[in-house]
Parts: sequence; C-alpha cells; structure tokens
Amino acid sequence: MSHPARKRGRPRLLERDVGLDIAARLFWEHGYEGTSIADLTEAMGIPPPSLYATFGSKEELFRQAVDHISKRENGQWLEALQGDMPAYDAIAFYLHDAAARFTDPGRPRGCMISTAVLQYAEKSESVARTVAERRESWVQAVKARFDRAVAEGELAAETDTEALARFYEAVVQGMSAQACDGACRAILKRLADIALSAWPRPQPRRKKPVA
Repeated sequence: MSHPARKRGRPRLLERDVGLDIAARLFWEHGYEGTSIADLTEAMGIPPPSLYATFGSKEELFRQAVDHISKRENGQWLEALQGDMPAYDAIAFYLHDAAARFTDPGRPRGCMISTAVLQYAEKSESVARTVAERRESWVQAVKARFDRAVAEGELAAETDTEALARFYEAVVQGMSAQACDGACRAILKRLADIALSAWPRPQPRRKKPVA
C-alpha cells in the first residue's frame, strides 16, 4: 500500500538585515564578481530559491547591500559635512574617520564601495555604474560643503571647489587601497594630515577705504 506523498517544508527564511550584512561582507572581501550565488547562500544558510525570493537577484542583492552598508558607514561624516562645523574641521573629521574605519579589525579593510567593482566584465557594467554613481555622489556632497565655505568666506571666491572635492575624494580612495594592502591606522592618519596641509587658505578681506 502506497503512502501519501510527504509535503515539503517551507524553505528557510532569513531576516533581511542579517542577509544584507552577510552579503555586504562577502562582496567587500571578495568583490562583486568574486562572490558567487553559492558563496552567498552557503554563508546565509539558505537555498538559492530563498535568496532570489528575498533579494531578487545577485545584482539586486548587491545594490541593496551597498545601500545597507552606506547608511552605517557614511552617516557620521555626511552629517559632519552638512552640519555647522567649519569646512576644514568637517574634512579633517572625514579623513580621520576614514583612517579609523578602513583599518578597524572588526570589519573588512578599506571601503566596500571603493574596491568591490574596479575591474569587471561587460556583464557587470551596470553594477559598476552603481558604485561609480555612489562615489560621484560623495564628490558632490564634499563640493557642496566647499561651495558653502566659499559663500561663508571660509574659502576664497576663486576656489575650484570641484577640483578640491575630487582631490580629497581621491585621497580617501587611495587610503582605502592602502588599507587593503596592509597600511595601519597611524600611516593613514599621516596621509590625512598631509592632505589637510594642502587646504587652501582664504584670501584676506580687503578693508574698505576710509572716505
């Protein structure tokens, strides 16, 4: 006598934020193309159908992981840029915060968004655009602070705020690469201080002639 077919149990579910933490760490450590669906599902302890049901696709999971990690990693320095501290102090905070984060022993080294998709195959072009757009948004956030500094007299009116913002972003990206190569926090802080020494000084205000 045949037995009734046993019903399959529901696939194991995973809390979204936990899954994003796991995915972000893998993408951070191995890059987008170096992280496979098998790597992700094994680390999360779920079958592929559960991953696709929760996150859609590997590409969409990466985008969600970028958003997830950015809120945690970049909130403080963005607040510093948008706050009331002088522009120089805000940039100093940004650089020294990066030196501390990039070398924190409790997390992967460097910056996920700076390193996860640098060299890529044609099929990953849209993912590369995602992180390039995120990096560009950081440049524009820094530029906006410099524009405000010009308006408030902290920087000279002729300051090239676009170039200055790209200079400091290039320093941060370079610090990320050096952290991945093993540079310690002290070295990165020295690099930050050298970059700060290039800060343009405002032109002295001319006194109005006495009538």
